[in-house]
Amino acid sequence: MDLKKELNLLNVFCIASGAMISSGIFILPGLAHAMAGPAVFVSYLLAGLLAAIGVLNKAELVSALPKAGGTYFHVSRSMGPVLGTIEGIITWFSLSLKSAFALIGMAAFSLLLINVNIHIIAISLCIIFVFINFVGVKEAGWIQVILVMGLLGLMLLYIILGLPAINVHNFEPFAPNGIGSIFTTAGFVFISYGGVLKVAAIAEEVKEPTRTIPLGMIFSLLVVTIFYMLVVLVTSGVLGASELDNSLTPLTDGAAIFMGIWGKILLSVAAILAFISTANAGIMSASRYPLALSRDGLLPEFLSSINKRFKTPHISIFITGLFMIIALFLKLDILVKAASSVLILTYLFSCLSIIVLRESRLQNYQPSFRAPLYPWIQIVGIISYGFLLYEIGKHAIPVISILIVIGLFIYWFYGRIRASREYALLYLIERITAKELTTHSLEDELKEIIRERDEILKDRFDDVIENCSVLDVESSINIEELFRLISDLMADKLNVSSDILYRLLIEREKESTTAITPSVAIPHIIVEGKNKFDILIVRCRHGVYFSENAPSVKTIFVLIGSRDERNFHLRSLAAIAQIVQDINFEKRWMNAKNKEALRDIVLLGKRRR
Repeated sequence: MDLKKELNLLNVFCIASGAMISSGIFILPGLAHAMAGPAVFVSYLLAGLLAAIGVLNKAELVSALPKAGGTYFHVSRSMGPVLGTIEGIITWFSLSLKSAFALIGMAAFSLLLINVNIHIIAISLCIIFVFINFVGVKEAGWIQVILVMGLLGLMLLYIILGLPAINVHNFEPFAPNGIGSIFTTAGFVFISYGGVLKVAAIAEEVKEPTRTIPLGMIFSLLVVTIFYMLVVLVTSGVLGASELDNSLTPLTDGAAIFMGIWGKILLSVAAILAFISTANAGIMSASRYPLALSRDGLLPEFLSSINKRFKTPHISIFITGLFMIIALFLKLDILVKAASSVLILTYLFSCLSIIVLRESRLQNYQPSFRAPLYPWIQIVGIISYGFLLYEIGKHAIPVISILIVIGLFIYWFYGRIRASREYALLYLIERITAKELTTHSLEDELKEIIRERDEILKDRFDDVIENCSVLDVESSINIEELFRLISDLMADKLNVSSDILYRLLIEREKESTTAITPSVAIPHIIVEGKNKFDILIVRCRHGVYFSENAPSVKTIFVLIGSRDERNFHLRSLAAIAQIVQDINFEKRWMNAKNKEALRDIVLLGKRRR
């Protein structure tokens, strides 16, 4: 059973934004200010630019492979099930843990307003959001919209009222610990942007994912970066170093200065909304990882169950919620550092996945959005994220090592004997070594993903193309020899004499050339009988002379049908004419590796249906 596509651009924007805005702005600014001084808002800008590398990479991956499981799916299809299993397990653990931490943070801020046990508040909210996610992703998405809009509204109020209250003397000295501290602090606050990639995990439930998710991710990163900078600028200017350094409630402290007690209450409410939205987004995205692993046979099958009524992965959601409740009672310090390291690892894997997928030259890897400046932006990302991982992750190495061992254990003793999917790295090795390592099943999977992504409904033309013959001519050939080959190949399928077909093809070409461009020809003839129609696809690598205007035709579609099939004959001509108009058609046609690749170019070509 499939997941239901119910999320729009506003939902995606709010899920990505809500996943980012929490401790990164409501707790970290005080600690970051102690490191960089008033220049801390520049550190937030630099961290946002670094996050943009990961967002651009993830936007490309999601636009090509909009499937549940986010990074797990991209890693498994690019670098194999071993790394995929490890990435899936540790990312599920990370997202669940960060969501539990968000609930603890929310409960801590709630104590400023009501005196209730922190664990009771956190567990109650966890149960509520598990229920909302169980009922439907649409409901969870709109709860997220309400939370994030309220949060952004309160932050905007803080900025508008706070800017006039800034004391410029609080910005002196601007960088007391030197320029280098600005870059170090950027690494420290980078985790504030980690949540933006969470939305990739629910890509399968987004309407028009190729457009909606890249736009939603980029727009949310832009908006949140601007909000982060302005909020930190106001907080630094209002409080100054003596009050701000190492404060764990910087925004509520700042609001108390220029808004009084009501400001402190409003910003406490904003913090609560931020932590709640992070937890909700975390449950939504984390629960899709066991689902995706289960679909591939790397975890037990029951985890991929979809509720018949609500179309949600109910078992995966329930298990994720249960783990979060257990995590609420653990000592979170080291675990959260490990979770942060995993999020950085997710950014790094996005860079690696792009490189492997592009260099494998998979024909059916067709992202609608492409990360710019390839491969330099990916190389910069790998180096930068690797450095951050070393700096942040060295204290969490034992926990991450345990998680990696768990992932390897699950793959070796469970997934290895059940999973047999191909991955892009094999195609890359095959390309470098010129050895046959694949069966091209990944190309078939990617083809089905494109059909689902672009909502391509199969019609009769598709059925004909899927069953037609494909002729790939490697040697030089003239038009008479070509028509003889075509006639011999199609005679039995149409139950028409080979000589008759050959004569009709020659006569049709003498009437007027069937070449519609200098490189494409569509010979088409009518034969006697009823209910007869077939297409033959031909590639001639050295080209065939059709006319003075088409001296080297490399793409040939032969259409043969009886008179009663005239309407479909014309529709097929129109479909082919639309497909070959694509500006990349000729390049992809000549680069196609085999007959099935040629067929796929036609099946996935852009045309009216």
